[in-house]
Amino acid sequence: MRLHGALALLLLLCVHGAEAGGDGFVRVQGTRFVLNGNPFYANGFNAYWLMTLGADPAQRGKVTSALSQAAGYGLSVARTWAFSDGGSSNALQYYPSHYNENTFQGLDFVLSEARKYGIKVILSLVNSYESFGGRKQYVEWARQQGQSIGSDDEFFTNSVVKGFYKNHVKTVLTRVNTITGVAYKDDPTIMAWELMNEPRCQSDLSGNTIQSWITEMAAHVKSIDGKHLLEAGLEGFYGASSSYRSSVNPSGYQVGTDFIANNQVLGIDFATVHSYPDQWLPSWDDQSQLRFLGSWLDAHIADAGGALGKPLLIAEFGKSRKDPGYSGAQRDALFGTVYSKIYDSARSGGAAVGGLFWQLLAEGMDSYGDGYEVVFAQAPSTTGVITSQSRRMQVLARAFARVRKAERAQQAPGKTGKRGS
Repeated sequence: MRLHGALALLLLLCVHGAEAGGDGFVRVQGTRFVLNGNPFYANGFNAYWLMTLGADPAQRGKVTSALSQAAGYGLSVARTWAFSDGGSSNALQYYPSHYNENTFQGLDFVLSEARKYGIKVILSLVNSYESFGGRKQYVEWARQQGQSIGSDDEFFTNSVVKGFYKNHVKTVLTRVNTITGVAYKDDPTIMAWELMNEPRCQSDLSGNTIQSWITEMAAHVKSIDGKHLLEAGLEGFYGASSSYRSSVNPSGYQVGTDFIANNQVLGIDFATVHSYPDQWLPSWDDQSQLRFLGSWLDAHIADAGGALGKPLLIAEFGKSRKDPGYSGAQRDALFGTVYSKIYDSARSGGAAVGGLFWQLLAEGMDSYGDGYEVVFAQAPSTTGVITSQSRRMQVLARAFARVRKAERAQQAPGKTGKRGS
């Protein structure tokens, strides 16, 4: 029987809330995420705008709406920005180590609402791009303090800039939520920190610059917070350490990152990959893009499990309605391809542990649309694909949990029938 409307959302929310496990921290065991000792699958979404709208009392309802609807459809993880650097009155960090308390309270609100609806949150700490300030703003701040800097890529090497970033990391991680009273570094609602959204360094395609930066910053994060998981924010492009995979990259995409080496850094707990064949291969037809997507994901799932021995999260994927010849069926096919790769891997004990589509919007947010947006009420077909994935990943999690419970019972004292003398 198919359920509709509020009843369906309520029942799904109850199921999801029970499975989310409340206040536990998400951990890594081998190539799996676990929560309270049971497998945890990250079927979720990106919503970079949550803090911005959370800081505006007139818009806060959209945060609640998005999170409550997402939970109702069984989604378990949201990825969003914990940065907004300079350039606007509602920026989070308007100058190094100077913060807008109202905007920070917007992020407090996001975390409190996510906790209410049983959704774990991945917080990204800086942008590689100019949007919301990013590397360019950090470099400009350093220039204003007398640093001679030639390129935005010196974000990764200049000691003053790195100091700005480290201070931001410390400020966010030690922030005490004004609503819950819990320090971010102690808040199990946060699933993981992300060092940077899509780091790139075109001036050093060897990957050495970003490798050194990830190594330094991962150690910095872990020195402050040993409870949460950490990931680098990579798109997944292969580099010098895996020349045998060079043909997997879309043509022309060498950006100074190295999927294998970067994710081998001590302190990086799981790997990420992003998937945008419509952006990377715009001249290819839709079916060719889907074939590329399948190969792209297969390679990363294999390498996460083999070369890395870590879980893999498909942290961004989507299909733009602005693409020539776009149809909703094309988007559903792309979502279906990603979800099938995740499910097949997870079911067989592989490294893929979840996927986060780009991006979820609440109703009434037309100005935030970038072509990739999903508004549940306006996309019933895609919503059905998303919900189906949530359900089958929940079933899989329950099945693995039963196996683990049986194994623990078998190993418990007195279960073997033998008595000590």
